Amino acid sequence: MRVAALSEDAFADHVVADAAWPAAVPEGLDAGAAGMLPLGGPVALGVLRAARPAPGETVLVHAAAGGIGHLAVQLAKLLGAGTVIATVGSAAKLDFVREHDADVAVGHSAEDRPARVREAAPDGVDVVLDSAGGTVLRQSVDLLAPLGRVVLYGVASSDVDGVPVTGLFALTSLIGFSLPAWRAADPERARPDIAEVTVHLAAGRLRAAVRAALPLTEAAEAHRLLEARSNLGRVLLPP
Repeated sequence: MRVAALSEDAFADHVVADAAWPAAVPEGLDAGAAGMLPLGGPVALGVLRAARPAPGETVLVHAAAGGIGHLAVQLAKLLGAGTVIATVGSAAKLDFVREHDADVAVGHSAEDRPARVREAAPDGVDVVLDSAGGTVLRQSVDLLAPLGRVVLYGVASSDVDGVPVTGLFALTSLIGFSLPAWRAADPERARPDIAEVTVHLAAGRLRAAVRAALPLTEAAEAHRLLEARSNLGRVLLPP
């Protein structure tokens, strides 16, 4: 059986993985999609589930052109979001997120980013998915509608200070999400996430984008692409 499994910090032909969390890869699923099964897909789905989105709500996804972000945009629509707003790091990524089901695309570099989001959601956004922290997190809390939720699942900015706690007094929430923590806390609820993502990928409802597929000998180039923050979707090192 062909499977995909999570193995952290491993560039090798053979690795040891946790036998409790393999993902069976359906026949015909390519390497880009298969590579999303043990990590990227379950994270995107888990973050959304942590936000408890209701049908028709507005969802704001930051870093929406990344490996997890572009899946989160699509899954938000599949789960019934009314409007999905995607923020990206460059103008080159705007068309990419629109092609992956974003209703509104906003560039990170725009100084008027909060104003652009408010144009799309005058009454505020209901859910924000944030992997950056820092300034982006502070802006996200300000953009929330009453009873809105921010789910923080990374701190790419390395800025963990200045969380606007008083901004949460307007009946809003800040939620943290970690896939290992979710699986440790409730494995019986976490395990079906892999199956759900697999079904969506196999049916073509969820599309996994691959920016580059490089040989293992070019792992340094893969890191360069990731660190340049110019990637659209995933960077692969296929066997």
